[in-house]
Amino acid sequence: MARPRKVSQTQIARDLGVSQALVSLALNGRKTGISVETYDRIWAHAIALGYTPKGMRVDSAPNARRRREIGYILRSPLRLYSQSNFFSHVQHGLHTTLEAVGCTALFLGAEDELDARKLGQTFESRESLVGTVLLGEVGVRFLDRVRALTPRIVAVSAGFPGFCHSVNSNEQQSVELLVDHLIDRGHTEIGWLGGNLGLGRHTQRRNALKTALELRGLTARDEYWIDETSGDRIAGSNAVSNLFTRRRDKHFPTALICYNGLVARGAVNTLHKLGLAVPDEISVVAVDHTRVLFEENPVLTGASAIPEKMGEAAARLILESLESDRGGFTDLVLPAELVLGTSSGPRPKAR
Repeated sequence: MARPRKVSQTQIARDLGVSQALVSLALNGRKTGISVETYDRIWAHAIALGYTPKGMRVDSAPNARRRREIGYILRSPLRLYSQSNFFSHVQHGLHTTLEAVGCTALFLGAEDELDARKLGQTFESRESLVGTVLLGEVGVRFLDRVRALTPRIVAVSAGFPGFCHSVNSNEQQSVELLVDHLIDRGHTEIGWLGGNLGLGRHTQRRNALKTALELRGLTARDEYWIDETSGDRIAGSNAVSNLFTRRRDKHFPTALICYNGLVARGAVNTLHKLGLAVPDEISVVAVDHTRVLFEENPVLTGASAIPEKMGEAAARLILESLESDRGGFTDLVLPAELVLGTSSGPRPKAR
């Protein structure tokens, strides 16, 4: 049997485009004057090639040699047991992508649970923690705390231009797909049921709807636009109850676009209780692409980027930042897809 080829420091240096002296310093544990990224990259490549000089302890190698961890943090006030339907899909995409390359997705906590002391202790105690994904829109002050602990941050469904990477759905496209779908079915009176008032995602979707209607010559009537502070089923139910007081108005909507699928589910349930059939008397659609569209009848019509793919993209951005020292940040916007369900139908003839 042929003996395995010995891997030299010269080969490692040539592969990485650095000096042999720098490789030697790193592999002998010298960190002073060497960036963390370069130090980890040298070790990772050395071990990948099978470089194991006599006396080197495999179990004492730096983070690059061990199973790396990518932490993720939920925005306030979410918890693992009550996280949004959307972020559970994102988390799955994040986990599967990292697992495929030998990394681990590690839950660090929620924004309002991690004060400066606890956040610092978390990062200091886990040497294998090499990056963080923020699930949702966190406060700028909290973002600054995380940035002080790690340069590798990706925000999902939130944007902080110039401060970290981000992955978002194309909100304008999502809304336009829904508007065009409803117009194709004859609807001209379209209302809005908003949720998570105060978050940037709510503002983006609301503004996108107003723009889409105006560009198509339709009127955005304020009296049929209801905004709720939460983004769950109760919000959808409350919004419909408020809207229903105008049921006899001439321009009462024949279709409703909802902030997300949970708001849409709450709206549909309450519309049925109030005696309005969906979609025969009123259509309901959502800016969403999660399981909530399909888990009950009627199947909801929705449009959004696929959240699992957003998690996958966040993982790739973190992994790429581990392999490259280039500066700058990437703001990814993933395309939306329309999912046709049974919650949207033709404009009622009586209207």
